[in-house]
Amino acid sequence: MRQFDQELRDLRDGILAMAGVAEEMIDLTSQALTERSRTKADQVMAMDRILDEWELKLDRLCVDLLALRSPAAGDLRLIASSLKIVPELERIGDHCCNIARRATYVHPPILSTGSLERLGQETRAMVRMAVDAFIGSDAGLARTVIHADDSVDALYGKIYRDLLRLMMSDPLTIERASHLILVIKNWERIADQATNIAEEVLFILEGRSAKHTYLQGDSVE
Repeated sequence: MRQFDQELRDLRDGILAMAGVAEEMIDLTSQALTERSRTKADQVMAMDRILDEWELKLDRLCVDLLALRSPAAGDLRLIASSLKIVPELERIGDHCCNIARRATYVHPPILSTGSLERLGQETRAMVRMAVDAFIGSDAGLARTVIHADDSVDALYGKIYRDLLRLMMSDPLTIERASHLILVIKNWERIADQATNIAEEVLFILEGRSAKHTYLQGDSVE
């Protein structure tokens, strides 16, 4: 049993290490955009391999735990949810790469406000809170992440509409605006990944799904 406990700690530690890489990629991605830095964009894409390696390693660990340890109750929920959290973290890395590839194509700026930076900051905060909720077994913080997704979606919609208006009013902005639409869509998807992680944290802690609550006659409070 002590070996099983150690394996569960290894699983948690691996997820935290993977989350740390994902968060570093988000920070580098934001810097690459702001600074129009090809060097930092390349660093982001190089780090994606680390996430891929972690995903394979943790997938194998989860499968071995399920097959060899016959976990029950909370341990089973942890392992089952880890199988979902790990690919969410890997996808965050993929979306960072998609943004970083466009870092040198979105300048000079065509948005007059700091809305793009704010979208990145709010998305980054959601990922941080989701990871903290996992670390601290904090259901309240997980719910905060889920509710924060509405704010990110609203900001995404506003920026998208602003970009469409720019493209219609000035054809010279079309290329940069097209890249920015892909940038903001990837930020929005990272926020979705953070939401999915938070939902898995709630499942680990409470044993009930926080997904599709309208089908369950329940809601995330």
